[in-house]
Amino acid sequence: MKATIAGSGLVGSLLAIYLRKHGHEVNVYERRPDMRDTSIPAGRSINLAMSDRGLRGLAGVGLADEIRKICIPMHGRMIHTIKGETNFQAYGKPGQYINSVSRGELNKLLMNEAEKAGANIYFNQRLTRIDLNKATSHYTDTVTHAETFAEADTIFGTDGAFSAARMQLMTNTDRFDYAQKYLEHGYKELSIPPINGEFAMEENALHIWPRGGYMLIALPNIDKTFTCTLFFPFEGEESFAALHNIETARAFFERVFPDALALMPNFDDEWQHNPVSSLVTVKCLPWHYTDKLLLLGDAAHAIVPFYGQGMNCGFEDCTILNQLLESGDSLEKVFENFVAQRKPNGDAVAELALGNFIEMRDKVADPLFVLRKKIEARFNEKHPALWLPLYSMVTFSDIPYDEAHRLGQWQNGIMEKVMALPGIESKWDSLEVEEYMHSLIKEFSL
Repeated sequence: MKATIAGSGLVGSLLAIYLRKHGHEVNVYERRPDMRDTSIPAGRSINLAMSDRGLRGLAGVGLADEIRKICIPMHGRMIHTIKGETNFQAYGKPGQYINSVSRGELNKLLMNEAEKAGANIYFNQRLTRIDLNKATSHYTDTVTHAETFAEADTIFGTDGAFSAARMQLMTNTDRFDYAQKYLEHGYKELSIPPINGEFAMEENALHIWPRGGYMLIALPNIDKTFTCTLFFPFEGEESFAALHNIETARAFFERVFPDALALMPNFDDEWQHNPVSSLVTVKCLPWHYTDKLLLLGDAAHAIVPFYGQGMNCGFEDCTILNQLLESGDSLEKVFENFVAQRKPNGDAVAELALGNFIEMRDKVADPLFVLRKKIEARFNEKHPALWLPLYSMVTFSDIPYDEAHRLGQWQNGIMEKVMALPGIESKWDSLEVEEYMHSLIKEFSL
């Protein structure tokens, strides 16, 4: 097969490696310049949280160990109160962790590996048109303005949330369902540099400053800096619009995030020059056109970042597609089966991500929420076959997202009753509570 991939981002580059391992000819077209060119200004340094699903995708092409070299383990959340106090909340059992990794460094590594595997990557190529019946794609060079086209047997659209490949599918087919929804919050990135050559805070944690309605987070980098992200409303009394100059922004941080601000010597410059960006969820259907075009990753199911699953879900797309390509079915059947499997999961992880935003900004500082997590962890420890916390299902297992979402709602109904028990704070680890959970599991299973 001769394949064209639109987009050399994380999912496109990993997909190119998988397709080359099947022996297919692969040509990748990327709208942006080559980020490996050091003369090109660096883009946003968004950190990603690599978890088990993403690592499985990399392991399928023998890259999991190589990627771990540029990752920093994060064993849990470090919660920062407004008074500057901290408390640590483990993500799972001892030995379970997610990994902080630079989007840019990961993308560079994957592009290098794709080229080593024999894929061709062409940069500065803006997709302008697709002939869906012939799988021919047309491009304009963003530097020279030259026109070119690529003939192929099939096209894979992995060009992100604002996918040009998806737009071609939308405008050239009938009954294409599409929905996008922007969050009322945007984000701005800041940084915390090392102190005396060392991390300024605990490095093996994802730091969160939850403030109810908004939050600041920080993820560690291998150069011992932290990339910080403020998720904040666009409009309102406390919003980006209200922080209209450096004086108001600094005063706000001194009041709400004083311990973080004390570690940000470049705050003024970064606040003034780093953009405010938006957050969007995209849902669409169909994801394919016969055997000529298939959407994967954010092009098919863009989600907000609060479960850290956007990249992991995209890499899992590659894993599932690879398995289906090995089935011996026709390519059109492979595409149909892929969409049947992944569409419900894409919708489910989108809802999970939106829900986790509320958890991170509002609930993690609530003592009753922390107690609930302790009860769930203890019950899981004693009865692993009966209970796996939702976060562990999403992050540390390969349970399909839609099944995890359904089980999470079931668990939530049970835990609401458990948390309503009189005196739960003092008897949370008692046999009474354990037996009550057993009875609720039987009741809710009817």
